[in-house]
Amino acid sequence: MSQTVAHDELSAFRRDLHRHPEPAWCEFYTTARIVDELESRDLTAVHYGPEILGAERMNVPDDDELAEWFERAREAGAREDVLAEIEGGYTGAVAVLERGEGPVIGVRVDIDALPILESEDGEHAPAGEGFRSEHEGYMHACGHDAHATFGLGLIDEILDSEFEGTLKVFFQPGEEQIVGGEPMAESDLIDDVEYFLAAHVGLDHPTGEVICGIDGFLAVSHFLAEFEGEPSHAGGHPEQGKNTVQAAAAAIQNLYGIPRHADGPTRVNAGIVGGGTATNIIPEECFVEGEVRGGTTELMEYMDGKAETVIESATDMHEVDVDIEQLGRAPSATSDQELIDAIAPVAGDVEGVTNVIERDELGGSEDATYMMQAVQDNGGYASYVGVGTSHPGGHHTSTFDVEEESLDIGVDFLTAAVLAIAETRP
Repeated sequence: MSQTVAHDELSAFRRDLHRHPEPAWCEFYTTARIVDELESRDLTAVHYGPEILGAERMNVPDDDELAEWFERAREAGAREDVLAEIEGGYTGAVAVLERGEGPVIGVRVDIDALPILESEDGEHAPAGEGFRSEHEGYMHACGHDAHATFGLGLIDEILDSEFEGTLKVFFQPGEEQIVGGEPMAESDLIDDVEYFLAAHVGLDHPTGEVICGIDGFLAVSHFLAEFEGEPSHAGGHPEQGKNTVQAAAAAIQNLYGIPRHADGPTRVNAGIVGGGTATNIIPEECFVEGEVRGGTTELMEYMDGKAETVIESATDMHEVDVDIEQLGRAPSATSDQELIDAIAPVAGDVEGVTNVIERDELGGSEDATYMMQAVQDNGGYASYVGVGTSHPGGHHTSTFDVEEESLDIGVDFLTAAVLAIAETRP
């Protein structure tokens, strides 16, 4: 296959996924489209459905939302046999290629999208070139459509190479809600992986720049606190009510007052707040959806414990009840220098690469860290790598886009990395 044909096919695949963005556990069309492509290739196995998720899923949408996205996928032409296997939100896929004796190398690419309205400005390439999101209010604003394309292109390159060993590509659902990494990390499919790479596009690096190892992951925990009190007339009998908004307000103010820690950075945010029904009714229900983070898993757990204490203290003060649900969670992780040392020498030889950075800091959170730690805990090595792209808008904005030259660079960089790891076996 010529380089031009390969680029065109990668671009068409990425643009198709971009037109059909889907949120966590609702990636029905995306999964079916990936499986369709994988099954057309000479792979040892293609896994999908409940078998690829070895732990209980968190923050799964309700039945009505799942059904809505399921039907959208069906109407868009998703294969019925694949849909039958992933119904209920068992999205994602794992491709396995066995090529005789050699190391087992895993690569993770995520596939979900974000609840963001995509720009209609003609200067925004997806809008101007006809592949803007068809699901209003949702878009690939973080490049996961490109990540899935990296995974598919990597498989094609390894199939055409002299690679010896086993390659597993994990097409992970639910990264944006930090809910998909842990179930995949608990799957039997990762148990024999000796070397592991997770990939991300952009991260404020321009096209042509690649990063061989990323650290600085903030461990994170998302929570939902639902308050329940008693209503009453706000004018006639305010003393008879038990006000959940008062409790939530006290909790929010004191969440931001949690003492910071000498061991490293910590974060807290009450991102979504709601409740009440009318101005003249003491609100009996209210909710706060928020998150805490830490520079290490231990620091995140410190913040998580303090947040729970703050919320429960606020409910005691205002005599209401609260139910706290964990919506998603991810630990911190560190990229292994052994893999960086194997990747860096070959990265500069990749066509289109103009600058190789050995290490960088993310400053955010990622649930690929569960998979990295699973491999490391089994005695293997893991690294989180980056592929720069000169995107016009920042991540998680309505004008984010991936410069398509980055697709080729990402595929070739990951291919070079896999082959170098297989050859050197650090």
